Amino acid sequence: MIELLAGQRVAVVSGAGMSTDSGIPDYRGPDSPPRNPMTYQQFVGDDEFRRHYWARNHVGWRHMDAARPNSGHRALAELERRRNVSGIITQNVDMLHTKAGSRRVIDLHGVYARVRCLGCERLVSRVALAQRLDRENPGFTESVAPADGVEIAPDADAVITSTAHFRMVDCEHCGGVLKPDIVYFGESVPKPRVADAFALVDESDALLVLGSSLTVMSGLRFVRRAAKAGTPVVIVNRGSTRGDPFAAVTSHAGCSETLAALLSSLPPRE
Repeated sequence: MIELLAGQRVAVVSGAGMSTDSGIPDYRGPDSPPRNPMTYQQFVGDDEFRRHYWARNHVGWRHMDAARPNSGHRALAELERRRNVSGIITQNVDMLHTKAGSRRVIDLHGVYARVRCLGCERLVSRVALAQRLDRENPGFTESVAPADGVEIAPDADAVITSTAHFRMVDCEHCGGVLKPDIVYFGESVPKPRVADAFALVDESDALLVLGSSLTVMSGLRFVRRAAKAGTPVVIVNRGSTRGDPFAAVTSHAGCSETLAALLSSLPPRE
């Protein structure tokens, strides 16, 4: 792996396995429980689904906001400063690459910290929305956490069940439906974002996949793109992936320890 990546401009695709060492669970890791994330169609089409989601997110986003970059995130940021890494395409919404200091980060599926109005397209911060929801739901977080415990899913969704009494709010400007600025299952990644990601892959000499099973096409397409162009692909993931047939090297290892080894072994690019 080190021989393959040495001296190259490496594009990175990161998945949920990148953030497990920061306390954020993954979707499909060997020890992950079955998950049934809400779809875009459910969110926009059913008030009860939407209320249930916002109640869970109102608890879960705070845990994601409190998460801190792990040694793998910090190693990638340093590799970018050394010009070994050309940029990161992340499937994660946790913003930990940015918090670690990485500069060229394409948040493929959006970020947890913004909320979009589906009517007027205005963006507001999750902090500002939390303040409104707190006023409408005083003591909600404290009331559900002791009863249900708090398990956090990778999309900032807390696994709680007592949500019938939660009150939602709408856009302050147009009264439209508010949605986290996150790409849901059944929703398409914005085309300009995909184009930026393809451009990063095309200009790089190698592609390194970290902590993604590549089960969904949103990540697998970059592996296919690189392989079709003859760009070597390296995959690091605890378990097999859909991209393994396209890879020059696969490693069933953790991201943090792998990146620590790369950081100590790869000299900076000239």
